[in-house]
Amino acid sequence: MYDYIVDSHCHLDLLQDKGYNVSDVVNNAHQSQVKLLQTICTQISQINRLLSFADDYPNVYTSIGNHPCNTNQEELCKSEDLVKFINEYDKIIGIGETGLDYFHDQSFIKIQKSSFVEHIKASQISKLPVIIHSREADDDMASILRSEQKNAYFPALLHCFSSGKGLSKTALDLGIYISVSGIVTFKNAVQLQEIVKYIPLQYLLVETDSPYLAPMPHRGKVNEPAFTEHVVDFIAQIKNVSRETIIGHTTANFHKIFTRTKSLNSNDK
Repeated sequence: MYDYIVDSHCHLDLLQDKGYNVSDVVNNAHQSQVKLLQTICTQISQINRLLSFADDYPNVYTSIGNHPCNTNQEELCKSEDLVKFINEYDKIIGIGETGLDYFHDQSFIKIQKSSFVEHIKASQISKLPVIIHSREADDDMASILRSEQKNAYFPALLHCFSSGKGLSKTALDLGIYISVSGIVTFKNAVQLQEIVKYIPLQYLLVETDSPYLAPMPHRGKVNEPAFTEHVVDFIAQIKNVSRETIIGHTTANFHKIFTRTKSLNSNDK
């Protein structure tokens, strides 16, 4: 059983932009039992910055992809280009974040869909998981996931889940993992809390999405990977299991889906 927490989705570049020292962020996380981090790419044009974090810190990995809200300003990434990056850098462990976001701007939905499908194709080729952002797009998201999984299998993770139970059921039926952020700790997140109770432990991951969405008791502050422990504790509470059980399952799931990662041994901790 694993005894360390993984923040499966954070943004070290954005924390740095807010004036945080990345070394301090990584050390703070380590002191809170959060000993592996994945810093997520939202713009392929910025990938070198993320790769530098992965190079500097042995327990930091990264991904490659364009966030749906950035697809109107970044060039449409082709699956072959994504695969080329993946083949060149072994600390790129996932594809994304990608997906659909109808909350911020619906003027370029077609571009978002095209980009999303290219990311999925890269996953089908490389077998690395797609890291999916879905906001107020449940029906289209479910439709694309079903149709593309029918075309060819791809591993996937719905990150920072805040959608409805229908999308969670579609995801689980397709064998797609679900990651939960600090949103679950919010008092008004009753629907999400009920969904999390229903998600089997073998499909569950945890994250911060830092610097956003700080969990209770830090809500309203800048979020950082160290706060993943509060997500773990809250999920343990609502599922009525031990903290160690949540840590064990979510970390095992991370290593299972992100196959390029290495489990920590005693020397790494």
